[in-house]
Amino acid sequence: MRFPRLLLCLGVWALCGSAKPMERKERVVREAPLSTREHDDAQSFDYDHDAFLGADEAKSFDQLTPEESKERLGKIVGKIDADGDGFVTVEELKAWIKFAQKRWIYEDVERQWKGHDLNEDGLVSWEEYKNATYGYIL
Repeated sequence: MRFPRLLLCLGVWALCGSAKPMERKERVVREAPLSTREHDDAQSFDYDHDAFLGADEAKSFDQLTPEESKERLGKIVGKIDADGDGFVTVEELKAWIKFAQKRWIYEDVERQWKGHDLNEDGLVSWEEYKNATYGYIL
């Protein structure tokens, strides 16, 4: 009586062990990298340029003369320098980064909302959400 149970347990164990695990799709959308350029401070600061300004803004800076670029960067630094003393402190830089992140988040939420509110009534119904998120699969 013990032998058939042992044989049954071994069979179930072997079946479970050889079963192919279910393929799991990644549901997390990864953020785009800050820059497509190599991050190597010893060679260049191109990566930091893209990361700080954003790739599109950095491209527009690449088209400027050094004088124009310096002037525009000075305006950005002027916005970061909250107390206007001519220096950027760690706290001012942290505040600027938080401001920039929040601005990007709000802009992204607005873009996402427009993409989900298909009938543009200011509300997102379950049907609109399903259609915008999953298409017409359901």
